[in-house]
Amino acid sequence: MRRSKWIIIIIGLGVLIGSGWWLLGHVTTQKAQQVKQTENEQPTFYLHGYGGSARSTDSMIKAAREQKNATQVLTATVRKDGSVDLQGRWLAKTTRPIVQVVFEDNRNPNYQQDGEWFKNVLVAVNRQHSFKRFNVVAHSMGNLTAVYYLLNHAIDKQLPRMAKMVNIAGHFDGIIGMDDQPNQNQVKKDGQPQKMNATYRQLMGLRNQLPAKSIAVLNIYGDLGDGTHSDGRVSNASSQSLRYLVTPGAKTYQEKKFTGKKAQHSQLHENHAVNQTVLAFLW
Repeated sequence: MRRSKWIIIIIGLGVLIGSGWWLLGHVTTQKAQQVKQTENEQPTFYLHGYGGSARSTDSMIKAAREQKNATQVLTATVRKDGSVDLQGRWLAKTTRPIVQVVFEDNRNPNYQQDGEWFKNVLVAVNRQHSFKRFNVVAHSMGNLTAVYYLLNHAIDKQLPRMAKMVNIAGHFDGIIGMDDQPNQNQVKKDGQPQKMNATYRQLMGLRNQLPAKSIAVLNIYGDLGDGTHSDGRVSNASSQSLRYLVTPGAKTYQEKKFTGKKAQHSQLHENHAVNQTVLAFLW
């Protein structure tokens, strides 16, 4: 009898332990699926550059639709007074929703204002379809819109949090022909530029504003290979200077340089290889 009781107890313990491991594995799998589902449901906002329009980001959005089953749900047009018009419809459970942002005043050099206008977009979209985290893909001046938004609102708990940021041809520390020249500036090992313009000095506040490990950053820049170490409009040093601004708070930071004629400033967002890199980073 005693032997039989011990056998029953051992079998019972084995069943309990086995059930526990199964339940733990099941819960872990569920959590992983929930995280994946959340990432797939968070919107990605595409920001064009100076003088840009919807056409500026059309090819990137098309690649996302065709290769990653993303869906352009809305076009957000920012009027000159900062108000936002939304066109389209964001249905529940849409896979990888995309919002294309178009600025009516597309030559506004006031980066602080651009950042506030982008905040207006987030508020308007969030009213229609609530979301907690979002991604940004920006080209040229769109990068300044994104980072100035972060400078002023990264810690605002009333707003959604930026999860991933793709920066393409960003002029964070000068534009060639305006306040920069080819081979005039260099970045140190930690990404800090040797020379800082007024905009960059203002953006230095990002080093203290970004919450720890909050954003995954992909910084893409072009080099024509003609000795200027630039994409024709922005020096590599100006683009690479982003690293010093975001690394204290960034979850991850990656840089990717593209070379040749298709790495020209206005061609980077049309570059097939660039699109592949962006899509792999986002999803």
